[in-house]
Amino acid sequence: MAALLRMFYADESHTLMAETDLKQASVLKQASAANVLASTLDVKNAKFVARTQATRAMLQQYASEEAEIRLGGGTKAIENQHAKNRLTARERIELLVDSGSQFLELSLYAAHGMYAEWGGAPAAGVITGLGRVHGRLTMIIANDATVKAGAFFPMTAKKVIRAQHIALENKIPTLYLVDSAGVFLPLQEDVFPDQDDFGRVFRNNAVMSAQGIPQMTAIMGMCIAGGAYLPVMTDHILMTEGSGLFLAGPALVQAAIGQKVSAEDLGGAAMHAEISGTVDYKEPNDHLCLARLRSLVSRLGQRPVAAFDRIAAEPPKYAAEELYGIVEPDPAKQATHSYDMREVIARVVDGSRFDEYKAEYGRTLLCGYARVGGFAVGIVANQKQHQPTTTHSGEKRVEFGGVIYSESAEKAARFIMDCNQNLVPLVFLHDVNGFMVGKDAEWTGIIRAGAKMVSAVSNSVVPKITVIIGGSFGAGHYAMCGKAFDPRFVFAWPTARYAVMSGAAAAGTLVEIKVKQLERGGAQLSEEDRKRLYDETKATYDGQTDPRYGAARLWIDAIIDPVKTRDTLITALEAAALNPVVPAFNPGILQT
Repeated sequence: MAALLRMFYADESHTLMAETDLKQASVLKQASAANVLASTLDVKNAKFVARTQATRAMLQQYASEEAEIRLGGGTKAIENQHAKNRLTARERIELLVDSGSQFLELSLYAAHGMYAEWGGAPAAGVITGLGRVHGRLTMIIANDATVKAGAFFPMTAKKVIRAQHIALENKIPTLYLVDSAGVFLPLQEDVFPDQDDFGRVFRNNAVMSAQGIPQMTAIMGMCIAGGAYLPVMTDHILMTEGSGLFLAGPALVQAAIGQKVSAEDLGGAAMHAEISGTVDYKEPNDHLCLARLRSLVSRLGQRPVAAFDRIAAEPPKYAAEELYGIVEPDPAKQATHSYDMREVIARVVDGSRFDEYKAEYGRTLLCGYARVGGFAVGIVANQKQHQPTTTHSGEKRVEFGGVIYSESAEKAARFIMDCNQNLVPLVFLHDVNGFMVGKDAEWTGIIRAGAKMVSAVSNSVVPKITVIIGGSFGAGHYAMCGKAFDPRFVFAWPTARYAVMSGAAAAGTLVEIKVKQLERGGAQLSEEDRKRLYDETKATYDGQTDPRYGAARLWIDAIIDPVKTRDTLITALEAAALNPVVPAFNPGILQT
């Protein structure tokens, strides 16, 4: 009887457990689905289709422009490089990185539209970017000898320094492919002396070495004057036959001390390998030199695993190509275009899952947790849809999309602090007009709230990555972690606009100032004159808000195809994860 009772209760217990398991599974399934963003995009809508077509046309224009930049000094200069039995910088990079892997080029537009009086300097005469070598993520810095023999223009030095800064901050092994004639002498005053000029490159070599960041140099051409210090300050030096490494070339040596000597005897690969002992590996040609460099990288030790959480990745539930139709590509229409930023997030994050923080409060800023490529991230994004809200006094109002109000700034400040407390990297998605102005805003303490957000961003210690999707104007740019606030990377879509204010707003302000100046001098402007002045001013300002203008000056690390946003973020997060050291977070004084 006792045995029968035990069997009965055991069966009933199993039944109850099975029912509990089913209920738990059902609850977990519902909870799992609760944070999946639902999309309401109508991809057949005429305006959506028009925006998609316009964005694709813009990308085609960019692709054509980028192809021309990648030609460097042009086909004749490429032929001259080949005639010396040397590969071009881009050919070298293609052989260096793993076959089939993606090279994330940085600062392609550096010096774009600059140095016209000297024939231009495509990509500033140097190629930088993140590439995989035997699976290891590396920073690659390669002089392009087809552009003025690889000489350093002012922006060349700044581009190399930016790449080194990224490598320093993220502890990325760095590979230098040297083929440079040194400083571009006509502009030496802008290359040589200052803190962010040529000498900073060598200072960074030393600092990177002291921090244990591997650096290797392959000399595959000329390495002259001050530039000769770079390879000798790295861990390994490779040099191809026919290359030259010397502080002064034969002509300068003869002029300075009257000594006649050949380039080979002065600083050729054989001399440095056999006599001075300066180079570690002498290689017959570029191909074998790059093979040796790959072999050396394959033997690098691994740093400790980073503190940032990562699990298996899950693709978004919606097509990335739909990003083309979300943001308005026409600058004239951007200010009035409204869209839900959640639609962008849903096409970037793993599983389109987004745990939104304080979703009903401060609605013009979206804050929440997600994963990108398996990495846990905190996202701070401008909401471009107008938002109904209730004030502290109970008054109903509508808040303008893309504007930061007091409540949204305070929410973001707290969220950023939480991410720092929990070691969660931050991703900022910009489409911001600025902070709210006016009596009501001032009475709510907009300056104090904005200062909290700026302070939280400034003192943030976790990696920060910025993506400018639409407008990024005024103090809103600062609060959303603009370049001045040390994001690890700054990326921009072609639809981005980047300035103190929009072209239309700036033109209206500047024209009014100009008109008053002229009127004080006794001049009277007709409506036609006013319109001409407005159009001229707006055209100039619009040109400066274009992302290519910012990228030319290294304010933006790369202009990316919207479809590649997710892949670009994953690479950036992988780079950030190479540095496992996260300082203690101290938010400083916050006005309460």
